[in-house]
Amino acid sequence: MKINTVKKITDCNHLNLFLIEYMDRVNREKQWIFASRSDRLNPFEKTDRKPDAVVIVPYHMQEKKLVMIKEFRVALDDYQYGFPAGLMDEGESVEQTGKRELFEETGLTLTRVLKKSPAVFSSSGMTDESVSLVFVECDGRPTTRFNEASEDIEVLMLSQDQASDLLSDNKIKFDVKSWLVLNTFASQGVI
Repeated sequence: MKINTVKKITDCNHLNLFLIEYMDRVNREKQWIFASRSDRLNPFEKTDRKPDAVVIVPYHMQEKKLVMIKEFRVALDDYQYGFPAGLMDEGESVEQTGKRELFEETGLTLTRVLKKSPAVFSSSGMTDESVSLVFVECDGRPTTRFNEASEDIEVLMLSQDQASDLLSDNKIKFDVKSWLVLNTFASQGVI
């Protein structure tokens, strides 16, 4: 496999499309279009391994519950169950982004980082977007008063049984990462 050319075909804020011309493993010319958070002319020139975004998996210590959000997603024209998340700002660490986004989307305060993943990819057939999953403990009272106008979020505090009930509802749309974490929490009671 060999990439021949990379052409940026959109110039948008936070998301762009790129056309790739490449040779497949039997030396045939092919094309691929993918989305990227990059604003560079060639996203493959990125030298750091810093994730584009952070997904926060919060556990509320006083309530002994997993915190999730139900958020309207324009691309789905529907609500999706997931975890608080957001793009990293310039100069922010993964932990700083996690703290900021958790507060902005849920009103909760991050009290301790338990673990974090490296940059991981969830849909590499369509995008080069990477995220870091940050598992945290939190406290406070949930509120959505710090949400941006473009966010329509409901904060959910789930026991192990409530998590199991959500998983059995086939009408719910889940983010893939969130479904995996929720499934583990429902079966084992830990994040």
